[in-house]
Amino acid sequence: MIDAIVLPNKYGATELKLVAKKYMAIGLAVGILVNFSAVGTYHLVNWLTVEEEPVRTVRILKYTELGPPPSISSTSSAPVSVGQAAARPSVGIPVPVPDAEVSPDATIASMEELSRQPSPVTDLSGSGVGGGAVIEEDLKIDDVEPPEFVPFEKEPVPIKKIEPKYPELALRAGLEGNVYIKVWVDKEGKVRKAVVVKSDAPIFEEAAKEAAMQWVFTPALMQNGPVSVWVVIPFRFRLADRK
Repeated sequence: MIDAIVLPNKYGATELKLVAKKYMAIGLAVGILVNFSAVGTYHLVNWLTVEEEPVRTVRILKYTELGPPPSISSTSSAPVSVGQAAARPSVGIPVPVPDAEVSPDATIASMEELSRQPSPVTDLSGSGVGGGAVIEEDLKIDDVEPPEFVPFEKEPVPIKKIEPKYPELALRAGLEGNVYIKVWVDKEGKVRKAVVVKSDAPIFEEAAKEAAMQWVFTPALMQNGPVSVWVVIPFRFRLADRK
């Protein structure tokens, strides 16, 4: 038979258990307070040091408000100014005269004084405004390849269309296809360059380019003046069209 021993209190550190809940609550409160203080200080400093962004005004322009593009075929003048006529020399210039007309007070310039005088300039002033003459020279700018997008008011219209030749090899093989050619139409409506932009059958590309180079258009117009533009021409090769 085993006798049980009954203790007056529960087994363990009784004095610690009595204050454990109290100190745990205090520690938790202190930890929460420290964390909130650190986070709050960080955000407070950022809020106090933040700089306001400047207000930017954006103006949206309409197409009608844009000015005309610069013409690449316009001529410009390069004014060249000609200097004013130099003042006459203040020293005397020896001129042969009869002995009876020689003045005893006349001063003859030495060679050193004559060398320091500016060369005389012919008076070129005319009826125009200003004291000097202006020489204008026309500078012609050659037509250059236009960018991918050129604004225009009136699009070019083809007035001469050339159908491409059906390649003999494609006819024998029974091939069909589509080729899209981008052509550069100059200010006279003539095709200056042809580039393949899309093709599903390379055998038709050369024939399509040769035909596109022979097309003629009405020039594209912008502000009552012709402009160079790019135009895409689709070519469709069909065996049914050959019959």
